[in-house]
Amino acid sequence: MLTVHHLGLSQSERIVWLCEELELDYEFKRYERIGGKGYAPPEYKALHPMGIAPVISDGALMLGESGAICDYICGRYGDGRLTPGPNHPDFADHLFWFHWCNGTFMATLMGGSVIQLAGTDISASPGAAFIADRTARAWDMIEARLGEAPFFGGRVLTTADIMMVYGLTTSRAMRGTSIDAFPNVRRYLSDIGTRPAYRRAMAKAEPAMEPVLT
Repeated sequence: MLTVHHLGLSQSERIVWLCEELELDYEFKRYERIGGKGYAPPEYKALHPMGIAPVISDGALMLGESGAICDYICGRYGDGRLTPGPNHPDFADHLFWFHWCNGTFMATLMGGSVIQLAGTDISASPGAAFIADRTARAWDMIEARLGEAPFFGGRVLTTADIMMVYGLTTSRAMRGTSIDAFPNVRRYLSDIGTRPAYRRAMAKAEPAMEPVLT
């Protein structure tokens, strides 16, 4: 039985959404952070050697890492849905945004967060200008992409969107980032918010929080 182990306020909301979009029969287990927004509880950390979200189990398999989990679920249960094939005109764009999300975008955002967690004023850090430049470039790329196509992967929703939306919503809320200057992002999130599967997923993943779509 496919089980999604969801840690509250974490990237594992992606996997809940993926399962809802694919209309899969899966088990959902939610774990509360220690102190609300604090660390994962010991029972969650024990699931996987890295001790971080997301994690799924499927029979004897225990698998971590958002991208790997998306590929596994789509490959095993997706029947070709949400993943354009190599002959599809959106194939390359889908691949780029799917991998760019955690490889560049989330890594850049986390770089700033790590400096702050270390008790350092990011504005006084030697890497502040580097992080600020990469962050600005990332948001400009996102805005430009969503002016070119309705979804990150192209014409229709793909796992590139499953990956990207967390950084534009829940993660953004925790950082206090405004999207007032990004009309294409606002349009996109408004569209995402109308998807029944996304609403179901967020109601399961974060029942005490309205999806952060503005």
